[in-house]
Amino acid sequence: MTSPLAAAIARQYGTPAVVIDLDIVERNIDRLQQACDVAGLRNRPHIKTHKSPVLAALQRDRGARGITCQKLGEAEVMAAAGLDDILISYNLIGEEKMQRLGRLLRTGVTVRPCCDNPVAADGYVDAARLAGRELEVLVECDTGRERAGVETPAEAIALARRIAGHDGLRFGGLLLYAPEDRQAESQRFLDEVKAGLRENGLEAGIVSTGGTPNLRNLGRIEGATEHRSGTSIFNDRMMMACGHATLEDCALAVYATVVSRAGPDRGILDSGSKTLTSDTGGGLDGHGLIREYPKARIKGFAEEHGMLDLSACDPKPGIGETVSIIPNHVCVVVNMVDELVTVRGGEITGTLPVAARGKLR
Repeated sequence: MTSPLAAAIARQYGTPAVVIDLDIVERNIDRLQQACDVAGLRNRPHIKTHKSPVLAALQRDRGARGITCQKLGEAEVMAAAGLDDILISYNLIGEEKMQRLGRLLRTGVTVRPCCDNPVAADGYVDAARLAGRELEVLVECDTGRERAGVETPAEAIALARRIAGHDGLRFGGLLLYAPEDRQAESQRFLDEVKAGLRENGLEAGIVSTGGTPNLRNLGRIEGATEHRSGTSIFNDRMMMACGHATLEDCALAVYATVVSRAGPDRGILDSGSKTLTSDTGGGLDGHGLIREYPKARIKGFAEEHGMLDLSACDPKPGIGETVSIIPNHVCVVVNMVDELVTVRGGEITGTLPVAARGKLR
């Protein structure tokens, strides 16, 4: 049966609608801040999840010190809204990026980009020159995730030396995104890098660790100074699966309507891959958790069709019923919409623009 809140959302905004509960959002922000405070780490939340300057400011006002962006376009949006102390946890490559970074630095905002290769490091010289000010750069290190980052301590030390040797650049520190089960290996990597830096007269002022699943490891890497967590502000099925969150910690849901029941054990939602996305969340069963019908399975998608397997449901949802879905991966869902509907205490409070949506470069 459609809840009063779901009925109000469907009536006022239609479905599909992406909805956040501000009470849960604030509780999640405070939980993250408390965890960082207890561990003695700066909280530098990653805005890639919510993409909202309003929510970034809320995180700042509740204790965060700086923010993390994945792309330069996100940083531009955040800086224009008055956010400062921005870490860009990504290689910025090419003349176009350096011109934009230089313009951003000229506004006076503090921006620290990362690199894991000499091409990116050398390019930052141009941005610093355009800005007419020194640019602090971090070295990204890979300690087993096999994404971005230098793979050996020797490479990290060499790249730090290269940065420090450039006029206009300053080596700022190290960025890690350690696998959740490789803290000891990450510690050895970090210790070797820091020893090598000292031998070269350098120091990692910032040692930035990351990941919501790694919140259970806060404080386990000695020498870390800050932590980057994005998904924790909303949470999703992936965070439930890894043990970080419960259903009550999930602040975002996609409200969808059952538009077809062509067979006794199947149905169609008006939310397909263009809303919930096709992200499996690392192998989760189905494409989202329907809170009202947890035994229902979103088994597949067309672009605007969510295919329901209702064979395990009793009772089953009817045509016209509006349900709420916890997505597998919340970050990609937010990037699909222009605005988030906000609720508090079971009542609609308005909407929030996803201001940094689509900032892919």
